[in-house]
Amino acid sequence: MKLYGIPNCNTVKKARTWLDDHGITYEFHDFKKQGLDQSTVSTWLSQKPWDKLVNRAGMTWRNLSDAEKTAVTDEKSACDLMLQKTSVIKRPILVKDDSIIALGFDEATYQTLIK
Repeated sequence: MKLYGIPNCNTVKKARTWLDDHGITYEFHDFKKQGLDQSTVSTWLSQKPWDKLVNRAGMTWRNLSDAEKTAVTDEKSACDLMLQKTSVIKRPILVKDDSIIALGFDEATYQTLIK
């Protein structure tokens, strides 16, 4: 299992703590430091709609210019934005066998998914 996110994000911290407390082994991928490749983002986009992967409630999105925001209209433009500004991605993303099993963190969801 792999958990994608950035370490200083409170939601990522909650997910990591929950996984650690439940003895679940995972690899943490800090996409701020380690980056992301187009293949990974494309795989995610094949599983979740772009408007769920782009966190439009976060500070990164809110700090974009109006022109940058209106330019994000489809998977391609969302992919380009996510590769340029990884912190715009909703996090954490929990992946198992190349499939997203959780987007964001919700304790009840984690409990049902990870047994």
